[in-house]
This record gives sequence, structure tokens and C-alpha cells, in this order.
Amino acid sequence: MRKPRWLAVLAVLASLSFLAAPGETEVRAGGTLTTGSAPSQALGENIAYNVYLPSGYDRGGDRHPVLYLLHGRGDTMQAWTRVKTLLDDMIRTKRIPPVIAVMPDAPWSERGGWYVDSRHTGADLPGRPVETALTRDLVAYVDATYRTAPIREARLVGGYSMGGAGALRFALAHQDLFGAAAVLSPAVYTPLPPSDSSARDYGAFGEGGEKFSDEVYRELNYPALLPKLDPDLPVRLFVAVGDDEYANPDPADARHDLDFESAALYNAARRSPALSAQLRIMDGGHDWTVWEPAFEQAMAELGPGLSVTPPTGLPAPLYGTAGPDWAGGVAAHADGSLTIGYAAGGNAVLTRVGGWTKQLGTPADERLYGVAALPDGGVLAAGYTKGDLDGRHAGNTTDDAFVANLDASGTVRWITQFGVPGVADRLYGLAAAPDGGAYVVGYTKGALDGANSGDKDAVLARLTPGGEVSWIRQYGGAGEDKAYGVAADASNVYVTGGASAALPSTGPSTGPGTATPGGWLAAFATDGTRKWAVTAGGSASDRLNAVAVTTTGLAVATGGVGGHAYTAAYTGQGKQRWQHTLATTATDAGAAVVPLAGGEVEVAGYTRGRVGVQAGGADVLTLRLDGRGRQRAAAQLGTARDDGVDAFNEPNLYATATPSGEVAITGLTYGTPKGGDAPGNGDVFLVRTSPAGPR
Repeated sequence: MRKPRWLAVLAVLASLSFLAAPGETEVRAGGTLTTGSAPSQALGENIAYNVYLPSGYDRGGDRHPVLYLLHGRGDTMQAWTRVKTLLDDMIRTKRIPPVIAVMPDAPWSERGGWYVDSRHTGADLPGRPVETALTRDLVAYVDATYRTAPIREARLVGGYSMGGAGALRFALAHQDLFGAAAVLSPAVYTPLPPSDSSARDYGAFGEGGEKFSDEVYRELNYPALLPKLDPDLPVRLFVAVGDDEYANPDPADARHDLDFESAALYNAARRSPALSAQLRIMDGGHDWTVWEPAFEQAMAELGPGLSVTPPTGLPAPLYGTAGPDWAGGVAAHADGSLTIGYAAGGNAVLTRVGGWTKQLGTPADERLYGVAALPDGGVLAAGYTKGDLDGRHAGNTTDDAFVANLDASGTVRWITQFGVPGVADRLYGLAAAPDGGAYVVGYTKGALDGANSGDKDAVLARLTPGGEVSWIRQYGGAGEDKAYGVAADASNVYVTGGASAALPSTGPSTGPGTATPGGWLAAFATDGTRKWAVTAGGSASDRLNAVAVTTTGLAVATGGVGGHAYTAAYTGQGKQRWQHTLATTATDAGAAVVPLAGGEVEVAGYTRGRVGVQAGGADVLTLRLDGRGRQRAAAQLGTARDDGVDAFNEPNLYATATPSGEVAITGLTYGTPKGGDAPGNGDVFLVRTSPAGPR
């Protein structure tokens, strides 16, 4: 924003009367404010700053996240000291972690340096390397002087007006340093500043003897930075602006009003895979009536995500191709080996980790949705094919269900393909039967067991050890019904799914159906007779994704209900024993459940919120519950991008217990693992977790 120069001078003189002497500490209730000075090799002089240290800093040994707060044009480092009380209150009420806040002074170019490295060589306003001085010299000095964590996840840069433009520039141009930015009434303009902007006056964007260069401004502005951002270094961006910002009377420059420019910034940022952006329109103008409440909102959103511990990543290697790939299951064998399944290059692939790889495919598409171990070291796999996978369905062009049986060396023993010609039949879940056969679940748009009740009916099928289809059962109402998970014991077969409308009753003698749409759990006898069904939630978006039988005989189902990770345990008669919900401020869901010793379970899923240290968009969630549903531990891990969920927000993740007591988890990732590369376009990870953590 443009200010009369006499106002800028008054602001400087007024602020100087409040400056403490170098090294002097101003102690108020809560944290402390101290002045400091950092040497700068880039500038050849010191950088003055105020620093806020949280209450108890002098008595503790903990490390703290750091906020770097940039003032506006004409202001001084004193401007941000007004947020001390706000920081005290937010830390005291645990809305944010205890933070250090560094408030540098920027006196160069008559306090109009715009936080960039100026190329202006004019004698009146010689350009200074402000950006290099603050992002390299100051940050390094702060890390060496205070108990910080020298990682990007522990740093936030914020600013207002010119400082908002600087905060945006620092966050985008220095992703290695900053993981979050609070950008308040940012004086950013596209493609160029209006004719009366002070960005043109002080040489910040100059070249040689010219105080302003169109080319330099475009080069340093955010539209030039967005295409260069690294999605593996995500930045969380909070933009706020007042609804009474200065309205330029010149029609030619009206689009440069800051409310307009802030909305344009937000809409550009939210389309970048490297940024997550929020926008707030505040009541007020270009002053602290906007910036203070906006800063509070920014800290409430960004502050809890600051961490002095880096996120837990996914290990290398990844499995897949340069094209789209999906996870398809994991099985643990008695000898400690693992088999993972995935879809790659349009075909189903099974890999014995460290051993053989077998591709099951046709010229059409195949997907895997379940892998199960057999006692002899072999493996079962299930999914769907659009081709003739078993050699007995020539001419097939629609989705057919298939189940495959491979021996311990990866040799196919049999493949069974089935479905209604001309319509979609898909399998989404698989469990090995005690006799070496299989139970599989999914959906059909046709009639595999009587007439279809609606758009899609859930399907449960039993296959013999030799691959024959023993029986098929459909279960559905008037809407779209799908089954996702299946588990069995000696008496019952448990099936989970989702329904867009109510499901039918099984009769008064065996229990009701579901009264509402949502997630559901149904029990069947081993001959396919339906016993009972219960619902979870009440929305068509609610679903139960997986089920397992615990060592104490309970059926434990998990999924997403109300946008949160929901897990519940039932007896064989359909009586609920316990339920548990893990809820963050974002979307969470359970995708797999693994029985452990003593009736405990481990749930694997995904979260877009914070359970531990957030890594990226959607992270892998692990949740350990005891035999009564009480939470023993929760963690998250992942890459900077989405993990455990596909582009349609469908969970794509599987888990199983290993003989050593670990839990093996496989799933889809769009990111890059620690110490490895990603083939691209979605790949498959494999991680082992234990109470000691993932490996």
C-alpha cells in the first residue's frame, strides 16, 4: 500500500521510543520480549530484531518452533510486539505449542525493501540483499542462538502488507526453510503493481539505475514461483485480507485492490500441488483491526502443525510403474515372508518380497483387492478383470470377479472368473476359509443370487479349495450397496460395506436389517444364511471398510463414519461390545483391522488431520486398541503427498499381522519415500510397524 512519507517517518520515530537497548529484556506476564542483533555476511552489518521467548524458556531444555514476523513498509520491528499477549494466551490455553517469535527490523531502502535482494545501484537508494540476509544469515543465527529445531516443519513466516508480500516470497522461494506462512493483507500484485504503489518507489525491484523494472518484478513475483514449487516440500498457506482495504479510484488499477489480489492469490495457490491454502475475509481495513484477529486465526490453523520433530516417512523401495498403480493387499506367511499385491500397468501383480513376481493380466484391465496367505505358503488373490483371465470367458469386456490361487513359488494353481455377462461384478475383499478355500465380497449390478434389489447389490461368495464357486449371496436394498471387507471364524462370516439406502431385514427371528443408509456389518452362517445386520452412521458417505475376528472371538469392524475413523466390536450374536472414534479436525477413516494377542487390534487407515506429526495431505494412520476398545497408541506417517487414499478419496490400504508380532501395511502413495525414488503417478509402499514404531 502507498503511504505519505511523513506518516512513515512518524511511525519510525514513534516506535523508536519503545525500543529496548540491545540485549535488554522486557518481562511481562507470560513470555519475554528481548532485543537482539544478528551478524549478516550478506549485508556487511547486523540485523536488529525483537524476539519473543515463551514462558519458562529460561528454565527448560525443550526446543521450540520459530515464527519469523515481517513488518510492513515504513514500520519497524516494534510493530509485531503487540501480539505478545495473544501468543501468551494461545500458548497458555494450549491452542498452539510454545513458540519463539523473531521480529526483524528492515530499515533498508527507507523501510521499503520489500524483503527481496535488490539489484538497484542508484546512489540515493542502493539495493541491499535483504532476502538473503534474512533467510540465510538471520535464520542460521537464530538456530545457533536459541533452542530451535532447524527443520522446515518448525518454522512459520508471517507478515502484513509489504511484510505479507515478503512472507509469501520467503515461503515459496525457500521451501527448504519454511513449512507454513501467514500472509496478511499481502501487497502482491499481478502482473505488475498499480501506478501509485510504493513497490515502484524504493528500488526493491529495480535494475541498475532504474528504481523499478517490470521484468524484475515479474521474475520475483509469486506467479513465477508457483510452477517451480516442489510438491515434496509442502507449504501451508493462510491468506487474510480486510473487506475495507484501500479502494483505488483509478479504474485501470481497481483490480489491484488488495481484497481482489488476495482472492487471486488464494485461487492460484490452491491449485498448486505443493500448497494447501486458506482464505479469510476480515471486517476492517489495512490496519491491526484486521491483522491481529487474522494472525490469531492463522496461528489457530497453522500453529498446531508446527513441530520440532520431523514427520515419519515411508520407507523405500516403492513398487509400481511410471503409470497409475494401486495397492491390492498383503499376506504374511509362517516363514516370515510377505506377499504383496498391486495393480501395475493395467494388470494384477503379486510379489513375494525378496523373491518371485507373478503378473496376472489380459490386454484389458485388472485390479487386485485382497491377498490372503495359505497354510502351505501359497497365496489367494481376488479382484476384477475386464478380460478373459481364466481362459474361459472369451469376448468379455465388462468387469468380472476373479479369485486366483498360487503356490509358494508363484505358480498359478487355478483362477476362477465369474459374473453376469454385460454388467459389472467386482470383488473388494477376500478372506481365506479354514479349509483352504475363500470367502470374497464385492458387488454386482446383475443377478447372481436372485433379482438385483437396486442399482448395485453387495455380494458374498464361497469358493472351495479347488476354486469352484460353492454359493453366492446378494444383499441389498433400493440404493447402491457394496461390500468391502470379510472375515470368518468357525461359525460366522462377517461382511462390512456401505449402503446409500436402508438394507432389508433378515426376519424377526434372526434380527433386523439396517434402518438407515451408511456403513454396515452383517453376519452370515457358513452356508450363506444371513443372520443379522447392524448399521454405523446414517449417511450414504459412511462406510465400514474392513472386519477381523479377534483372539477373543469378537468381530471388529472399522471405517469412516461422520468423517472420522470409527471402529466397533460385536459378538457373534450381533451385540455391540464397544466402539471407538478417532476424530481430528479433518477427514479420518479406518481401512484395515488386524487382530493381535490378548484381544487387541491395530487399525490402519488414513487421516488428513493431526494425530502425531503431519507429513502431507493424507497420511497413513495407525491406531492400537485394547480388548475393550480403549486407545493405547496412535500415530501417523507418510510422504508430503497423499498416502493410503486414491484420487477419488477412496481408501487404498491393507494390513496384516506377521509372525514376529509386527503389522505389515501396504497402500497407495503419491509421494516419495525416505531415501528412495518414486516411479510416479501413484505407487505402492510397504511398511512394518510395531509398538516401537514403523520400519
